[in-house]
Amino acid sequence: MDINWGTLASVFAISLGVTALVVVMFSLGLAAWSRTGHGAPASHPPGVRHQKTATATALLCFASCLGVAGYGIGLIVTG
Repeated sequence: MDINWGTLASVFAISLGVTALVVVMFSLGLAAWSRTGHGAPASHPPGVRHQKTATATALLCFASCLGVAGYGIGLIVTG
């Protein structure tokens, strides 16, 4: 049995990078979601324009996380 260390290192680096990317995207999604006014006091409502932008940003971040997870599951199932 021979281990191809170069391939193993590249798989490790790519999986580490994708994991970091998903964590950052999810964190940005949570930050954007918190800016939509959820849990904010009623005396300081956010602007409607900013609320729509923050909601769109949060949904885009969460959708990208779901897309990466779906792609990974697809690779595992078909492989």
